[in-house]
Amino acid sequence: MTDAALPTSQGCAACAAVPEPRGLPARPAAEIPLRRFEIALPEIHCAACITGVEHVLAGEPGVAGARVNLTLKRVAVTAEDRPGTEARLIDALEFRGYAARPLDSAALEATRTDATGRDLLARIGVAGFATMNVMLLSIAVWSGAEGSTRDLMHWVSAAIALPAIAFAAQPFFRNAIAALSARRLDMDVPISTAILLALGVSVWETLHSGAHAFFDAALMLTFFLLVGRYLAHLTRASARSAAAELAALEVRLAQRIGADGSLESVPLDALRPGDLIAVAPGGRVPVDGTIVEGRSEIDPSMLTGETMPAAVGPGAAVSAGMMNLSGPIRVRAEALGDDTLLKQIARLVETAERSRSRYASLADRASQFYSHTVNLLAAAALLGWGLATQDWRLAINIAAAVLIITCPCALGLAVPAVLTAASGRLFRQGILLKDGDAFERLARVNAVVFDKTGTLTTGRPVLTNAAELPDGALAAAAALAAGSAHPLAQAISRSAAEAGLRIAPVADLREHPGLGSEGWRGETRLRLGRAEWVGGATPVDRTAAWLRIGDATPVCLTFQDELRLEAAETIRRLRARGLSVSLLSGDAEGPVQAMAEAVGIDEWVARATPAEKVAHLQSMQAGGARVLMVGDGLNDAAALAAANVSISPSSAVDASRSAADLIVLGDRIDRVVDALALALVARRRILENFVLAFLYNVVTVPIAFAGFVTPLIAAISMSASSIVVALNAMRLGRTP
Repeated sequence: MTDAALPTSQGCAACAAVPEPRGLPARPAAEIPLRRFEIALPEIHCAACITGVEHVLAGEPGVAGARVNLTLKRVAVTAEDRPGTEARLIDALEFRGYAARPLDSAALEATRTDATGRDLLARIGVAGFATMNVMLLSIAVWSGAEGSTRDLMHWVSAAIALPAIAFAAQPFFRNAIAALSARRLDMDVPISTAILLALGVSVWETLHSGAHAFFDAALMLTFFLLVGRYLAHLTRASARSAAAELAALEVRLAQRIGADGSLESVPLDALRPGDLIAVAPGGRVPVDGTIVEGRSEIDPSMLTGETMPAAVGPGAAVSAGMMNLSGPIRVRAEALGDDTLLKQIARLVETAERSRSRYASLADRASQFYSHTVNLLAAAALLGWGLATQDWRLAINIAAAVLIITCPCALGLAVPAVLTAASGRLFRQGILLKDGDAFERLARVNAVVFDKTGTLTTGRPVLTNAAELPDGALAAAAALAAGSAHPLAQAISRSAAEAGLRIAPVADLREHPGLGSEGWRGETRLRLGRAEWVGGATPVDRTAAWLRIGDATPVCLTFQDELRLEAAETIRRLRARGLSVSLLSGDAEGPVQAMAEAVGIDEWVARATPAEKVAHLQSMQAGGARVLMVGDGLNDAAALAAANVSISPSSAVDASRSAADLIVLGDRIDRVVDALALALVARRRILENFVLAFLYNVVTVPIAFAGFVTPLIAAISMSASSIVVALNAMRLGRTP
């Protein structure tokens, strides 16, 4: 909806040159269907932006209407449902100086997360400000004010507290109503009851000129509970759905080849099986299909996790989301939309994320018992004192004191305070915690599963047989590899540099996409590349390139992934902690076995697809294993989500980082051991906080039940217990 109330006199410079719209064009002909498009406008900020955007869109052919929402920074456009309409509208906005991009689910989720954080901060600010003001007013009552002065202080306090709590405590009230509607009790039910009872008693005392009102107690309770809620939100704010990240790999538009050979940009839903699609170098394949023309190299990491480019040509199968690296190819579409492998992986991730979301944290399990107990104690105090004394005003005050003093504020802070302290310490150690519950799950791990490439290895190939090559072969290969971005070519160049070789350039150096490089030295032709192109025979289960100098016998150059220096020590330390360690990879048997032997892993699985990785983890879990998965590839995303807890390096693809619970910043994989050690300490601190909260209730509840505590003293006592819990959590940051 247009925010027409905003002033138009302070428009931005980009909007100044845009004239006022003269009205939207007439509705397109009825035979052309209309479709609603939503486009994100991240940089609009004034009413002139609104006017300018709507004018630009109104001038585009086929547009029936456009409305800008300044608050959400997006525009809803009704236009003809033609292929490429959305891209054309975005291009038109970009041409006129407005930043525009398609509205995706990940952006919507990020917006919702930011809005939740801002909402909680606003409520904390209101509750804190109101608490300070009511406490100042209460000083007069505590100092002995009586009569009309005391009543005035109570009325002013009520005027501040009632609207403040009506706004600030809404999250607790909404959750309590939802829980009661579902006929269950959670932590927000006793919280809401305590706040409302404290307010009710205070209003009653104010109306009857009572000696004490407890508006400050209700506000203080709300403030501390909101702080705990916000700390819990912070630990989850960085978590995004891995399924949303996978959706970002989908190509929105494809280049369809017409019968006359012309290219047409069409949306994915306009494609049909059998269509021919052109994929340029650097572009992603939009469908599952078969290459019918062209040679290139693709990034196969979506399936195998390996960073080594795979050479493809006519007849090779490709999958949606794969990156075309070198040469143009033409693909015949075979599977579209939900039938593609990318969508199948996304469904695996979604299923695994839903399964993990059913994990019950310590706080959740404690609340199931605690909420029932608190309500029973308050009800017993009310009925017991009311029936015994027939003074129901006294009974209500005692019940309010019991409910406030047993209110789970300390319990609500027990976990978030520890997780906040742990997050800070982890960050200093180079680890980012995304999900608070992950720390509890990490502390219970008894098995660790590693991916190979990019996890135990650097993902960078190294030449393994440089010392065995004939004289001059490495220098010739390095000359052909010069300037190439291919990972194997770069490995050859590094090896030659380490050997201190002087590289003489070759003439007419050319790179053939999907095949290799070719050049000349005088009348001698040099070739470096695939076995069938050079004339060699690729070793089984070994990454290799072949070099041929003139008519000489081709020379094989073999490569393997570079092992991380700390990999073997990390495995040793994990085993020393009593954990089982295994290797799960999509690579071939030879490299996987060699890697497992190099780092000391006895159990390994090779050639595992994304679905097979998930099935393997589920089999382990069915046998009683609580699995930590460490991986980085797109093919690991579903397994990372399916594991009990998961860790991914910061160099991982977006989908894997989103699926993981913890991110290792940098390239030190031994930080996995540090995270496990800190998780055990954090779990111990959480249990200590629960014990402190329990002991606090054991001591204070009988005193309150006996009638020796007012609601105000109960609120102060409750606040003191929260501070003790927070101080105990802060010890985690100083733990060696």
